Amino acid sequence: MPLPVTAAYAAVLALLVVVLGVNVTMHRVKLRVPIGDGGNAEMRRMIRLHGNAVEYIPLALVLMAIYEINGGWHGALNAAGIALIVGRLMQTWDMWGNDVAGFGRKGGQSLTWLTIAALAVLNVAKLV
Repeated sequence: MPLPVTAAYAAVLALLVVVLGVNVTMHRVKLRVPIGDGGNAEMRRMIRLHGNAVEYIPLALVLMAIYEINGGWHGALNAAGIALIVGRLMQTWDMWGNDVAGFGRKGGQSLTWLTIAALAVLNVAKLV
């Protein structure tokens, strides 16, 4: 069964994960940190940016795919996909150059969690 809505958001979010991964590698070269964070706050931040994306994006995409497979409303899927992209970009933007958790980081992570929770509820609602 084709999953065009989930596929579109998966593609965009995959590109974000790749960009964040390449960013980690570039910082490793720049900061001469071959493994771990080398005790460097900037390196640690770049690693966590990538790690956080890898921790949350797959779960959201699995929930989107299941909802789409079960005939979920494409409007809800698009809203979730947009919210997830916006949340991830907000967090990335704020955390990229700042150790302090500002609005973008807090708001972006909250938006990510709310999106995952909403997708979970939508999936449960399809069962009843």
